[in-house]
Amino acid sequence: MSNDKYKIRKGDDVIVLTGKDKGKSGEITEMMLSKGRAIVQGVNMVKRHTKQTQENEGGIISKEASIHISNLALKDPKTRKATKVGFKMEKDGTKIRISKSSGEAI
Repeated sequence: MSNDKYKIRKGDDVIVLTGKDKGKSGEITEMMLSKGRAIVQGVNMVKRHTKQTQENEGGIISKEASIHISNLALKDPKTRKATKVGFKMEKDGTKIRISKSSGEAI
């Protein structure tokens, strides 16, 4: 497993910057840190042809495919637009993430 650190994490609201889903937004449901990719709810939908099994019915199923982290930007909690992420130390010594554009805590 890779020791890559990213400024976005699971549960964050993000905006897609490039590709066929440019401008769409959603919540990160899964992070693949070793591949540098994330799955965003409702974004980058693909169709999978699945075979019938005992648990589920076969057919064509739509699901989310992964998208590279470099194509995502965090959504500012105040303005609801894409923003960069910064870090700030609190008085009690904890490190928090902040929005570079508005200065709000994430």
